[in-house]
Amino acid sequence: MKTIVLVRHAKSSWDNPDWSDFERPLNKRGLRDAPYLAEVLKSKVLKPNLVISSPAIRAKTTATIFANAFEYEEKDIKFDIGLYEKGQKYVSKIISQIDNQVSSVFFFGHNPDITSLAGFLTGDYFENVPTCGIVCIDFNVQNWEQALNDNGTLRFFIFPKLFFHKENLSD
Repeated sequence: MKTIVLVRHAKSSWDNPDWSDFERPLNKRGLRDAPYLAEVLKSKVLKPNLVISSPAIRAKTTATIFANAFEYEEKDIKFDIGLYEKGQKYVSKIISQIDNQVSSVFFFGHNPDITSLAGFLTGDYFENVPTCGIVCIDFNVQNWEQALNDNGTLRFFIFPKLFFHKENLSD
């Protein structure tokens, strides 16, 4: 069994027009949502063997918050610029090259790629994976390359609005 967890970065700030897209940090809501959702994910008894993240500040910060919750060494997070700029085909290539000793991998990235990957890997339609949304997909396969040939099974799809009231989601 192989498991992929796709995490869209938490809500980012648009406060400073001088920040490039790559430099945007998490905003107040993102800094609230990421630790909370990390704990929810941890309660589902998942533990990453491998964490791969976009190096953009908002994704990197989200990945670091999750890694800390799982006691996964920050220095072991793999940052790959392709998760920021190259799209679904690139991530598929990464998946096919994961060491088969790894049973679970967490990806931290951006839309539209996280949403399209969720659909591609499950065969299900995802209209949108919102910020700090988490899609967990199981594959009944022995190696990662096989995971790309068969649709995985959606174990769960969670996101902040499931846990926080709409009136508390501004910021």
